[in-house]
Amino acid sequence: MNTLGMRIPETINRFTELHKASNNEGVLSSKTKELIVLGIDITVRCEGCIAFHVQDSLQAGPNSQEIMETIGVTLIMDGSPSGAYGCKAKEALDQFKALEKNLQE
Repeated sequence: MNTLGMRIPETINRFTELHKASNNEGVLSSKTKELIVLGIDITVRCEGCIAFHVQDSLQAGPNSQEIMETIGVTLIMDGSPSGAYGCKAKEALDQFKALEKNLQE
């Protein structure tokens, strides 16, 4: 996104503003919104989005089990492809949790 931001700054800035505005606390918490977005990322098979939103989800407060249940829910809408991309989300979760643990040590 940084590279695109240098080439099309107005578009990327507006996209970033939309992302922030969409995640503001409202009737739904930011945590819930991030889990919804993660579920969508998995079903549309966007690998970069998955990593980005696993990280954002962790920052918004859900625990690992809530993220795992979100991965499980994607199977309802997309079956085995969501299972495959759900594995990618779990890999990202494991990597971010390991990084977090290393930073705390």
